[in-house]
Amino acid sequence: MTDEEIFAAHAGGKLAIDVTRPIHTSRDLSIVYTPGVAQVSRGIAADPALADTHTWASRLVAVVSDGTAVLGLGDIGASASLPVMEGKSALFKTFAGLNSIPIVLDTTDTDEIVETLVRIAPSFGAVNLEDVSAPRCFELERRLIEALDMPVMHDDQHGTAVVVAAALLGATRVVAKELTELRVVISGAGAAGVAVAEMLLALQVPDIVILDSRGTLHTGREDLSGVKHDLALRTNPRSVAGGTAEALAGADVFVGVSSSSLPEAHAAHMTSDAIIFALSNPDPEIAPDVARRHATVVATGRSDYPNQINNVLAFPGIFRGALDADARRITLAMKLAAAHAIAELAAPDLAPDHIVPSALDPRVAPAVAAAVMAASREG
Repeated sequence: MTDEEIFAAHAGGKLAIDVTRPIHTSRDLSIVYTPGVAQVSRGIAADPALADTHTWASRLVAVVSDGTAVLGLGDIGASASLPVMEGKSALFKTFAGLNSIPIVLDTTDTDEIVETLVRIAPSFGAVNLEDVSAPRCFELERRLIEALDMPVMHDDQHGTAVVVAAALLGATRVVAKELTELRVVISGAGAAGVAVAEMLLALQVPDIVILDSRGTLHTGREDLSGVKHDLALRTNPRSVAGGTAEALAGADVFVGVSSSSLPEAHAAHMTSDAIIFALSNPDPEIAPDVARRHATVVATGRSDYPNQINNVLAFPGIFRGALDADARRITLAMKLAAAHAIAELAAPDLAPDHIVPSALDPRVAPAVAAAVMAASREG
């Protein structure tokens, strides 16, 4: 694809609003707008629950960003993030049949973002946070969950974690290893890395070592605070210190969710039948052909290699399931259910180059939505 083709495809934006009740006659106009619409407004004023069934708000997802961590581009600002948020909305509609609206905010102040979304909350029924930098994203998501009576999820964290978990469920079956026996190394302690670690802990992976730019997280480091300090208390049971070479010695799995590179010599320290997920985009931490010299299963975030670990496998179905269940929160149980649903779709044809379904597989979002609904109703 060329730059010309890409810019042409985005000309005028990628979204439009359509009507569900066409207006062809004066009677149509009177029903859809004044005077008929006043009856519905009076009804909602008397019974606010009618807004759930007689407006689009309860089924509308707000796709919200401040433009501080956009793709691999970094802090490029609200306006530059809008094409990405439009694309996210297009994916919601295409894969889950959900309407969504991009909202980019020209502020990085957490208080201002929370206040803004609380004030406009009657306009939508769920919030998909997108491309917000760490560590601010952790507090922002937590505060919005507390402030809004609706599903809220930071997709860069939890969508990534769900798909990584699904891919690991498939990959471990391919190499005949048990989750409860794995040594996993996660390169990156930002939004995605933290969420992946939490998901793998929930799956009972016993030995997880996380790396940030200064090396492994362990309780002996005095520079750790907040989320990193908390993770250091719950991971790295062997107190591994150092960098990727030390962390990968004897490791079964590498999960790359940072911009750092993985030297081939370090990958060679992994066990037999290793698993490498090099998920940085557009440039994986290690080239797939190089990774395959040392790993049985290799995945990336790119669509031009096998085993694409793509958030679109998770977030449309998760939000659809949460909204269909009238859930007020997206819980860990719902995310685990989503991961298992994705993994099961790939199970009949598992192979080293097929551990998750295609991002374009039309079965995925309905299966994830059904699993999320069931998990929500089970409590």
